Amino acid sequence: MLSHRAIWDGIDALARRHGHSVSALAKLAGLDATAFNVSKRVSKDGRERWPSTESISKILEATGESFDSFLTGTGAFLQLNDNLPNRTVPLLGLAQAGSGGFFDSAGFPAGQGWDEIALPSPGEGGIYALEVQGDSMEPLYREGDRIVVSPTEQVRRGDRVVVKTRDGEVMAKILHRQTGKQIELHSINPAYEPRLFELSDIEWIARIIWASQ
Repeated sequence: MLSHRAIWDGIDALARRHGHSVSALAKLAGLDATAFNVSKRVSKDGRERWPSTESISKILEATGESFDSFLTGTGAFLQLNDNLPNRTVPLLGLAQAGSGGFFDSAGFPAGQGWDEIALPSPGEGGIYALEVQGDSMEPLYREGDRIVVSPTEQVRRGDRVVVKTRDGEVMAKILHRQTGKQIELHSINPAYEPRLFELSDIEWIARIIWASQ
């Protein structure tokens, strides 16, 4: 059963995954900027205030996430899926990923040298995990965090993605803009400048669908 705290934890986690404050998340969803403020979660007389199902629906639509991914942030997902068999996906360090032999031409994992990580959802074919190295995506992803990637998910502006260039560089970034000829990638960490690539220089792009911290 979802508790009051679990629901609010899920909203907080959703905001963090997309690099937003809860106020920015609310505005992104077309809600009042104060809708998810901590001060509004408990009334002055101590009664718990719950977010509406409509507001949750709006933030899921605005971020492109599913209700299952929202449940992951509440900590209730594993409890709801206790009867499902354990699933694992291939795991590889980002630094290793740039060398040859680990991916096929479509961006799916191939070859030897992959480890495994347990996935807290039924998952889908082709997904795999990468271990974050470096600080370009802090504070959203820190070194050592593990991100689960799907090469089949459609990517759109604002998505967190893993990109491999034809030069063999693999990076986790935010897809800021994509035209018919170019792609612009941003980091969460402001110390890193945006990067602009010709699409012809990109081997593949895959969407980040989950992270383990």
